[in-house]
Amino acid sequence: MTISTRARAAAAGVLAMGFAAAMTPATAQDAPFGTEADADYAKLIWEVMAAGKLVGDGAIMSVPYEGTDPHGMMLETFYTTATIEGHEGQLVVKRNYGPEGVEAMQVLSEPEKHLGAITVMFRREEGYDPENKDWFWAKYLPDGTLDKNPKGMQLAGRVAKGADQGCIACHVGADGDDMLFTSDRVVMPGK
Repeated sequence: MTISTRARAAAAGVLAMGFAAAMTPATAQDAPFGTEADADYAKLIWEVMAAGKLVGDGAIMSVPYEGTDPHGMMLETFYTTATIEGHEGQLVVKRNYGPEGVEAMQVLSEPEKHLGAITVMFRREEGYDPENKDWFWAKYLPDGTLDKNPKGMQLAGRVAKGADQGCIACHVGADGDDMLFTSDRVVMPGK
């Protein structure tokens, strides 16, 4: 197992444990996340991020900072807006690096070696998920494919809505009213 595979497996394991424990069996149309429509929407987001050089070959870099589970031991976070299907919304892109002990200079010199996942929040149109500030959540592997939980559900959409653990359950604990832990560092346009 390579370093990036271990990091990806560790991050996925932490998220997946919460998803598996909290999810009950449901049909595809009843699932709060991971549907084909969610996967299709996530693909559109990936394409916009690639065009903006936020992911993929030649992606812009920033100075990584220390992170923690479930994201990564080093992180880069980008705040911007994007237009998806005619809707402009806030886009938060977090690159998750590992393994434990990795340092910023290692990430900067070999980002592809240390990148475990890219986690994204995109604020969709009003009414998409009003209880959770209309955020669409996605977790991508470095190649742009969606990560999956142990039950095979793609991690895109209202990820772990109604669960005791997972994206939404964690982010409802963020200070302020935007579900962002780092929003005190930047002024976000819009809501």
